Amino acid sequence: METKTKFELKMGVATREAFGHALVELGRKDKNVVALDADLSKSTYTHFFAKEFPGRFIECGIAEANMIAVGAGLASSGKIPFAASFSCFAINKGFEQLRVCVAYPNVNLKVVGTHSGISIGEDGPSQMSIEDLGLACSLPNFVVLSPADEISMRVLVHAAAAHVGPVFIRAGRPKTPIVHSADATFTIGGSAQLIDGHDLTIIATGLLVSEALRAQESLDNEGISARVIDMYSIKPLDRAAIVRAARETRAIVVAEEHLVASGLGVRVAQVVAETTPVAMEFVGIQDTYAESGTPEELVKKYGLVASNVVAAAKRVIARK
Repeated sequence: METKTKFELKMGVATREAFGHALVELGRKDKNVVALDADLSKSTYTHFFAKEFPGRFIECGIAEANMIAVGAGLASSGKIPFAASFSCFAINKGFEQLRVCVAYPNVNLKVVGTHSGISIGEDGPSQMSIEDLGLACSLPNFVVLSPADEISMRVLVHAAAAHVGPVFIRAGRPKTPIVHSADATFTIGGSAQLIDGHDLTIIATGLLVSEALRAQESLDNEGISARVIDMYSIKPLDRAAIVRAARETRAIVVAEEHLVASGLGVRVAQVVAETTPVAMEFVGIQDTYAESGTPEELVKKYGLVASNVVAAAKRVIARK
């Protein structure tokens, strides 16, 4: 695959909004697609679906656990349900139902968690989901996806609908830069190499992909060649891309808007340890909850911007 050497980042819509548009597209194609929400449809953008298909939309109220159970029942009856809420509510409040009603019987429910990470901003830590990827990955049978922009989100929503089995899709609140071309392809278990490089590899997901690209440009100006991979499929992982990066660059930085103790980084590290041990660094949220503030203030304070990725890259190169 040919990759670019430079990126001009153009701002797109939020991945949560891209999900809403993709859900409507699915609804037009397949009458078995239904949507459920938990009193947050204007925030999750399922209100697009509700407006066009009111008979196939279920408002569950502020009851995420019940919403997951209802979605599991619909999946068991042959529907393709998408259940949406803020990630912290869908995963944390619905975890028992996700485990018992969805993962264990392996039913065909799609769960979309919006407002993930700390970039939700002023709503504060009670609504910030920094554990969702780790919790979702811990559920057997679940596919876990974390799109970086509107293009990958729309394609992966369609891929989730086509996949038979439970899926969790992570979405964010703020608008995000477009990092993929309009004709890019995405598959469950895949990844996208955006920039090639030989000194180290930056593996990023979600909001941190654009920061990884900014970091790559800064490193390139200093004569450091960084490969950048968008690891949009968290489970299953693109093991081949990780092994290839470890063998060819001998150093890896993982960047994510999630707790470093349980997110993408530990999953990448497991593959590296099993196959090709190399120096690694991790950019993400440390063992803490964030404060309330603007998204810009929060990602800077908690170390989720390009300068943090650059610093990690220099540390890992020094350890090669």
